[in-house]
Amino acid sequence: MSDFRAGRLAAVRARIAALEAGGRGDSESLPFGDPRIDDKLPGGGLPLGAWHEVFGEGLESETAAAPAAFAALAAAPLAARGAAVWVLRQDDLHAPGLAGLGFPPRRLIQVLARDETEVLAVMEDALATVGVAVVFGEVEAVGLTAGRRLQLACEKRGGVGFVIRRRPFGGAARGASIGAAATSRWRVAGALSEPAAGEFGLGPPRWRVALERCRGGRTGAWLIEADRAFAADAFGETTDGTHPLRLVGELGDRELAAPQPFRLAG
Repeated sequence: MSDFRAGRLAAVRARIAALEAGGRGDSESLPFGDPRIDDKLPGGGLPLGAWHEVFGEGLESETAAAPAAFAALAAAPLAARGAAVWVLRQDDLHAPGLAGLGFPPRRLIQVLARDETEVLAVMEDALATVGVAVVFGEVEAVGLTAGRRLQLACEKRGGVGFVIRRRPFGGAARGASIGAAATSRWRVAGALSEPAAGEFGLGPPRWRVALERCRGGRTGAWLIEADRAFAADAFGETTDGTHPLRLVGELGDRELAAPQPFRLAG
């Protein structure tokens, strides 16, 4: 064997060893870095070794653009621990767009499945695979049995799953997902971006995010934007320790005031 091939083989083996060592994190949660969110979550962050449901409404139920962007950035720090597998039914994931948001594309493995049953089966296999830290799957609904199987797969190696609810374009809705087995359930919608003070043009992408249920946690709602200070190299190593998502303001996490009765003047 040539020195060049031996060197390449040694590099690959070292990379695999690093992935295997990083398959499980030392902590049991991934903090967002803001107590206004983390205090709502058990353990002070997004629970690891579990799967989470993310969905949108209206057209987002077909495109899933906002839920996918939120899920990718919520999981971006996990890419430093291993590979990220994205299981799709439609081959329309725009990896350069994820890279522009801060998700490391060289960590990403895309799998195109034939139907929802195959999506869930691939997710299970990926979550149980050494070196895989996070798995995304696009399906319309997850039943209790399938959800329990996903949870067991997450617990096997401490991986994290994101079920992104998405129905085929133009397809009839099959009904709400049974998300009782999910550790958390997030509703995500796009929001208007605003440039920084004194600047023109578009600001960072923003989303209105509602945590509708969380096992061992509390519900909440926030306006969140992509943090442009977050940086990740091609292998997913963050350079400044920040989270790629940040809270815009406090208003989204307050309870709505009770509606006041309408009165005619006079």
